[in-house]
Amino acid sequence: MHWTMTMDQRKRGWLSPEFHLQFREWLLHSLARYGCVCPVYCVMPDHFHLLILGWAEPSDQRLAIRHLRKTLNAHLKTLGESFRLQKQAYDHILREEERARNAFERVAFYISENPVRAGLANFPNEWPFTGCMVPGYPELTPWQDDYWDRFWRLYRSKLPDWVWPAIDRRLRS
Repeated sequence: MHWTMTMDQRKRGWLSPEFHLQFREWLLHSLARYGCVCPVYCVMPDHFHLLILGWAEPSDQRLAIRHLRKTLNAHLKTLGESFRLQKQAYDHILREEERARNAFERVAFYISENPVRAGLANFPNEWPFTGCMVPGYPELTPWQDDYWDRFWRLYRSKLPDWVWPAIDRRLRS
């Protein structure tokens, strides 16, 4: 699922390298707590994009996002200037054609291209606030040449065999 969380009134001024490090920790705990993984995220000056998948049985993306939003809002409040997220996150359930392996990767690429479209970077890997969060695999980064092959191997290894018939078989190739 592609999640977008926007700052209330599109306020800016809170994003920094320190905030990003803290965000990664909060994201890690939210994902691990609710059995999810984030193959790509992009933190922009006034909003967040996250692509999240279930990683374990059971998993709950909505609870993971709720936990992350609660943590983010608590921290944003300490930064002053009434920084907070808008009341509700926007979620886009990926359509059938977006769940195919290459199509899924195109959604991830679209997310990582946000800073380029906004004129904040020339290339996606130049934006320091884009990454991934795969609990237990801190060395992974979406900029690795073999990232998607590694990601799908890890993803397949984490889900029990009985789950696979319900998952689009194109992901297995």
